[in-house]
Amino acid sequence: MKIKPKFKIFIIFTLCASILFSYSAVGADIENKSDAKKDYIKWMTFDVPDKAMLKAMNIDIKYHGTDKEVDWIEVLSILAANYYGRWERYKPKDMDTVVEKLQRGESAEEITHNNKYYNFYHEAYSAVLSGFLGEYKTVSPVGSDNLVEKYGMLVFSPIAKGYYYSHYDDFGNSRTYGYKRKHMGNDLLGSVGTPIIAVESGYVECMGWDSFGGWRIGIRSFDRKRYYYYAHLRKDKPYVQNLKQGMLVKAGEVIGYLGATGYSNKENVNNMSRPHLHFGMQIIFDESQKEGVNQIWIDVYDIVNVLAKNKASVRKDPQTGDYYSTSLYY
Repeated sequence: MKIKPKFKIFIIFTLCASILFSYSAVGADIENKSDAKKDYIKWMTFDVPDKAMLKAMNIDIKYHGTDKEVDWIEVLSILAANYYGRWERYKPKDMDTVVEKLQRGESAEEITHNNKYYNFYHEAYSAVLSGFLGEYKTVSPVGSDNLVEKYGMLVFSPIAKGYYYSHYDDFGNSRTYGYKRKHMGNDLLGSVGTPIIAVESGYVECMGWDSFGGWRIGIRSFDRKRYYYYAHLRKDKPYVQNLKQGMLVKAGEVIGYLGATGYSNKENVNNMSRPHLHFGMQIIFDESQKEGVNQIWIDVYDIVNVLAKNKASVRKDPQTGDYYSTSLYY
């Protein structure tokens, strides 16, 4: 029997599609099995209240260097495990109880009754917060050569001291420019030209124009777990002089200036309705997550409130017109 040409085409197409589907299915299965072998966190949220973070930090700082030392990330991880992640149940007295037990020598496993979620929270919270506290040296008084050793916050507010800003928890809100999506950061509304500060020390991983974020900077922490994203910087002069991709920047340094750029394929265009800094924080457990489809961006609203407790003082260089920080650590 002769097969008509149009049926020949249909049969060939069907066979090709079947073969293609089979290879795709096998490939996907291999990829899933390969991915399953990689032991890293694929998804997490971060909703620790700012009051809990600040209380835990202050306890860590208070007892640092004594026989009653406690680790603030361990404290928060124990509470998260005991709450099964439901931080709306948080009470300050619960933290006091955890601290007392740790100082008596009880382990996290004992306090959580071997709760299987403790290790997860400890790894997740360490990825978010591990660069926040530590030992450092600072010049005191400012302008002298005297270095004083201290222990405390190593991170700074993204907004310089003396500059007003407002914000609310807008993480996850809808955005429609380009395509419908969720807002993966926190918008800090302020005045054009407000000095923007590097929250944590690290390397400038990206900078330049982006049609969504306008002039922006991305800084990666030294342990490569945290990627800080600063977007919608000022038109014409978004960055401090000599800032380049690949450079090392210190926590507290001025890196750029608040603006209203973005939402345009054309460079250097102000298309934001109000000047603001888009501040985002991506958590990376495996390098495949950096640019992949399974990126983890956390809600930084409460973190911004914590960072507000440590703001960098700045001064203007009359020759360059740039601002520089007087609050650097060494």
